Amino acid sequence: MVMAILLLLIPLMPVLTLADTCPRCGSMDVPCPLSTDGNCGNPKYRVYCNNDILQLSSAEGFYYRILSITPSANKLVISPPLIVKNTCLSSDLRLGGFRLDENSPFNISSRNTVMLFNCSENILLSPLNCSSNSLCRQFEDKVVEGSGCRNSLCCTFLKDASMTSHRIRARVGGCTAYTSVVDMQPGETVDSWKYGIELQWLAPKSLVE
Repeated sequence: MVMAILLLLIPLMPVLTLADTCPRCGSMDVPCPLSTDGNCGNPKYRVYCNNDILQLSSAEGFYYRILSITPSANKLVISPPLIVKNTCLSSDLRLGGFRLDENSPFNISSRNTVMLFNCSENILLSPLNCSSNSLCRQFEDKVVEGSGCRNSLCCTFLKDASMTSHRIRARVGGCTAYTSVVDMQPGETVDSWKYGIELQWLAPKSLVE
Protein backbone atom coordinates (compact mmCIF):
# COMPACT_ATOMS: atom_id res chain seq x y z
CA MET A 1 0.00 0.00 0.00
CA VAL A 2 2.79 2.43 0.96
CA MET A 3 4.64 1.69 -2.28
CA ALA A 4 1.48 2.37 -4.30
CA ILE A 5 1.01 5.77 -2.59
CA LEU A 6 4.62 6.73 -3.29
CA LEU A 7 4.24 5.84 -6.95
CA LEU A 8 1.17 8.06 -7.16
CA LEU A 9 3.01 10.99 -5.54
CA ILE A 10 6.12 10.88 -7.73
CA PRO A 11 4.51 12.66 -10.72
CA LEU A 12 3.41 15.48 -8.40
CA MET A 13 6.90 16.15 -7.00
CA PRO A 14 8.76 19.19 -8.45
CA VAL A 15 11.78 18.26 -10.54
CA LEU A 16 14.65 20.75 -10.16
CA THR A 17 16.18 20.44 -13.60
CA LEU A 18 17.16 22.92 -16.28
CA ALA A 19 15.30 23.32 -19.53
CA ASP A 20 16.70 21.81 -22.69
CA THR A 21 20.10 22.96 -23.90
CA CYS A 22 19.88 25.68 -26.54
CA PRO A 23 20.84 24.98 -30.17
CA ARG A 24 24.36 25.75 -31.31
CA CYS A 25 25.09 29.30 -32.41
CA GLY A 26 27.32 29.13 -35.45
CA SER A 27 30.22 26.93 -34.35
CA MET A 28 29.62 27.40 -30.61
CA ASP A 29 27.71 25.17 -28.22
CA VAL A 30 25.37 26.96 -25.80
CA PRO A 31 25.54 24.89 -22.58
CA CYS A 32 23.00 25.19 -19.78
CA PRO A 33 22.19 27.40 -18.00
CA LEU A 34 22.93 29.86 -20.84
CA SER A 35 19.82 30.76 -22.80
CA THR A 36 19.40 32.23 -26.28
CA ASP A 37 15.58 32.37 -26.04
CA GLY A 38 12.72 31.64 -23.67
CA ASN A 39 12.43 28.01 -24.74
CA CYS A 40 15.82 26.70 -23.63
CA GLY A 41 18.34 27.13 -20.85
CA ASN A 42 17.59 29.49 -17.96
CA PRO A 43 16.27 32.92 -19.04
CA LYS A 44 18.25 34.66 -16.28
CA TYR A 45 21.43 33.62 -18.10
CA ARG A 46 20.56 35.39 -21.34
CA VAL A 47 22.99 35.46 -24.23
CA TYR A 48 22.28 36.29 -27.88
CA CYS A 49 22.83 34.50 -31.17
CA ASN A 50 23.18 37.28 -33.75
CA ASN A 51 24.04 36.17 -37.29
CA ASP A 52 25.57 32.93 -35.94
CA ILE A 53 27.77 34.87 -33.49
CA LEU A 54 27.19 34.21 -29.79
CA GLN A 55 27.20 37.45 -27.79
CA LEU A 56 26.58 38.82 -24.30
CA SER A 57 24.92 42.18 -23.75
CA SER A 58 26.11 44.77 -21.24
CA ALA A 59 23.64 46.60 -19.01
CA GLU A 60 23.60 49.38 -21.62
CA GLY A 61 22.87 47.03 -24.52
CA PHE A 62 26.35 46.88 -26.10
CA TYR A 63 27.09 43.41 -27.49
CA TYR A 64 30.39 41.62 -26.83
CA ARG A 65 31.36 38.47 -28.69
CA ILE A 66 31.69 35.32 -26.57
CA LEU A 67 35.06 33.75 -27.35
CA SER A 68 34.88 30.64 -25.18
CA ILE A 69 32.74 28.93 -22.55
CA THR A 70 33.88 26.59 -19.76
CA PRO A 71 30.64 25.24 -18.28
CA SER A 72 32.43 23.01 -15.75
CA ALA A 73 33.92 26.15 -14.16
CA ASN A 74 30.86 28.41 -14.73
CA LYS A 75 32.97 30.77 -16.83
CA LEU A 76 32.99 32.41 -20.22
CA VAL A 77 35.29 34.88 -21.96
CA ILE A 78 34.08 37.83 -24.02
CA SER A 79 36.08 39.91 -26.46
CA PRO A 80 37.19 43.31 -25.14
CA PRO A 81 35.93 46.27 -27.19
CA LEU A 82 37.94 47.42 -30.16
CA ILE A 83 40.05 50.53 -29.82
CA VAL A 84 38.95 52.64 -32.79
CA LYS A 85 41.67 52.80 -35.47
CA ASN A 86 44.08 55.73 -35.21
CA THR A 87 42.46 56.90 -31.97
CA CYS A 88 42.66 55.99 -28.30
CA LEU A 89 38.92 55.52 -27.86
CA SER A 90 37.21 52.23 -26.97
CA SER A 91 34.19 51.40 -29.11
CA ASP A 92 32.01 51.34 -25.96
CA LEU A 93 33.29 54.68 -24.65
CA ARG A 94 29.98 56.52 -25.16
CA LEU A 95 28.36 53.99 -22.80
CA GLY A 96 31.00 54.35 -20.08
CA GLY A 97 32.82 51.11 -20.87
CA PHE A 98 31.71 47.63 -19.87
CA ARG A 99 29.05 47.27 -17.17
CA LEU A 100 26.95 44.33 -16.04
CA ASP A 101 23.61 44.71 -14.30
CA GLU A 102 24.33 44.14 -10.61
CA ASN A 103 21.36 41.78 -10.47
CA SER A 104 22.86 39.69 -13.24
CA PRO A 105 24.21 36.21 -12.35
CA PHE A 106 27.42 37.16 -14.19
CA ASN A 107 30.39 39.01 -12.72
CA ILE A 108 33.95 39.84 -13.76
CA SER A 109 36.46 37.27 -12.51
CA SER A 110 39.72 38.09 -10.74
CA ARG A 111 41.87 36.63 -13.55
CA ASN A 112 41.69 39.73 -15.77
CA THR A 113 44.68 42.02 -16.22
CA VAL A 114 43.13 45.32 -17.33
CA MET A 115 45.02 48.05 -19.19
CA LEU A 116 43.66 51.61 -19.27
CA PHE A 117 44.79 54.19 -21.85
CA ASN A 118 44.68 57.92 -22.44
CA CYS A 119 44.02 58.57 -18.76
CA SER A 120 43.81 61.87 -16.93
CA GLU A 121 46.45 62.60 -14.32
CA ASN A 122 43.89 62.05 -11.56
CA ILE A 123 44.50 58.34 -11.99
CA LEU A 124 47.99 58.77 -10.52
CA LEU A 125 46.29 59.02 -7.12
CA SER A 126 45.16 55.40 -7.48
CA PRO A 127 47.28 52.33 -6.61
CA LEU A 128 47.46 51.21 -10.27
CA ASN A 129 50.75 50.62 -12.09
CA CYS A 130 51.16 53.70 -14.29
CA SER A 131 54.94 53.51 -14.50
CA SER A 132 57.08 53.47 -17.65
CA ASN A 133 57.45 49.67 -17.35
CA SER A 134 53.72 49.00 -16.99
CA LEU A 135 52.42 46.26 -19.29
CA CYS A 136 50.17 48.77 -21.05
CA ARG A 137 53.32 50.30 -22.60
CA GLN A 138 54.02 47.00 -24.36
CA PHE A 139 50.52 47.01 -25.81
CA GLU A 140 50.99 50.57 -27.11
CA ASP A 141 54.38 49.79 -28.63
CA LYS A 142 53.86 46.30 -30.06
CA VAL A 143 50.16 45.95 -30.94
CA VAL A 144 48.75 47.84 -33.91
CA GLU A 145 45.46 48.48 -32.11
CA GLY A 146 47.31 50.26 -29.32
CA SER A 147 49.42 52.53 -31.54
CA GLY A 148 46.90 55.37 -31.30
CA CYS A 149 47.44 55.45 -27.53
CA ARG A 150 51.22 55.99 -27.62
CA ASN A 151 52.53 58.79 -25.43
CA SER A 152 49.31 58.90 -23.41
CA LEU A 153 49.13 58.09 -19.70
CA CYS A 154 48.32 54.40 -19.29
CA CYS A 155 47.95 52.10 -16.28
CA THR A 156 47.62 48.37 -15.61
CA PHE A 157 45.94 46.47 -12.79
CA LEU A 158 44.80 42.96 -11.90
CA LYS A 159 41.09 43.06 -11.19
CA ASP A 160 40.59 41.62 -7.70
CA ALA A 161 37.85 41.10 -5.14
CA SER A 162 38.31 44.56 -3.62
CA MET A 163 37.09 46.21 -6.85
CA THR A 164 33.66 46.27 -8.41
CA SER A 165 33.04 42.98 -10.16
CA HIS A 166 30.46 44.48 -12.51
CA ARG A 167 32.26 47.10 -14.57
CA ILE A 168 35.39 48.31 -16.34
CA ARG A 169 35.00 52.06 -16.72
CA ALA A 170 35.95 54.18 -19.72
CA ARG A 171 35.05 57.85 -19.95
CA VAL A 172 36.22 61.21 -21.21
CA GLY A 173 38.05 62.89 -18.34
CA GLY A 174 39.13 59.51 -17.01
CA CYS A 175 40.58 56.84 -19.32
CA THR A 176 39.12 56.68 -22.83
CA ALA A 177 40.23 53.18 -23.84
CA TYR A 178 40.96 49.81 -22.30
CA THR A 179 41.72 46.20 -23.05
CA SER A 180 42.02 43.06 -20.95
CA VAL A 181 44.12 39.88 -20.89
CA VAL A 182 42.92 36.69 -19.21
CA ASP A 183 45.14 34.63 -16.91
CA MET A 184 48.36 36.48 -17.71
CA GLN A 185 51.43 34.56 -16.55
CA PRO A 186 54.76 36.07 -15.41
CA GLY A 187 57.17 36.45 -18.31
CA GLU A 188 54.55 36.02 -21.04
CA THR A 189 55.28 37.95 -24.22
CA VAL A 190 52.73 40.18 -25.91
CA ASP A 191 52.34 37.61 -28.70
CA SER A 192 51.04 35.01 -26.23
CA TRP A 193 48.54 37.21 -24.36
CA LYS A 194 44.98 35.87 -24.36
CA TYR A 195 42.81 38.95 -24.90
CA GLY A 196 39.38 38.85 -23.31
CA ILE A 197 37.28 39.64 -20.26
CA GLU A 198 36.58 36.52 -18.23
CA LEU A 199 33.18 36.37 -16.56
CA GLN A 200 31.93 33.83 -14.06
CA TRP A 201 28.35 33.00 -13.22
CA LEU A 202 26.54 31.82 -10.12
CA ALA A 203 24.94 28.42 -10.52
CA PRO A 204 21.13 28.46 -10.72
CA LYS A 205 19.54 27.92 -7.31
CA SER A 206 17.89 24.72 -8.49
CA LEU A 207 21.34 23.19 -8.84
CA VAL A 208 22.65 24.16 -5.41
CA GLU A 209 19.61 23.69 -3.18
